[in-house]
Amino acid sequence: MVFDDTDKKLLFYLQEDSKQTNKALSNKLNLSVTAVYERIKKLEKNGYINNYVALVNKEKIDKGFIAYCHIKLEKHSQDFVVSFEKEVNRLTEVLECYHVSGDYDYLLKVLVKDMAAFREFMVKKLTTINHIGSTHSMFVINEVKHTTAINV
Repeated sequence: MVFDDTDKKLLFYLQEDSKQTNKALSNKLNLSVTAVYERIKKLEKNGYINNYVALVNKEKIDKGFIAYCHIKLEKHSQDFVVSFEKEVNRLTEVLECYHVSGDYDYLLKVLVKDMAAFREFMVKKLTTINHIGSTHSMFVINEVKHTTAINV
């Protein structure tokens, strides 16, 4: 597949608002509605577009407390890594989990209602996962920038 400047602009507009009509996109791109439709299908088929989602306002659903947790495993065996990753994927409070380099092994982004909910999450869920050697948590004071759009 050839990925050209028009595809880049189309992805930009879709990341801005994926609910806009093909007609609106065709006007912005100076293409026919059919051409826009075909390009979107091509981008989907070739894996440039993974999904369409609704971005929920976390404050409106009473989940405005964000914490980042560093996790260090007891040791780096394949069994420990696979087991931890399987367990952390079951935790609905964990929005993101990254296997990272440095002093810690994993970085988690956790979303809960407040500090009390975070403590409950740590005590009753996260720290019950086997093979965690240590944790270190940081709390968001103010969200300065948050975007889901990738610069193409």
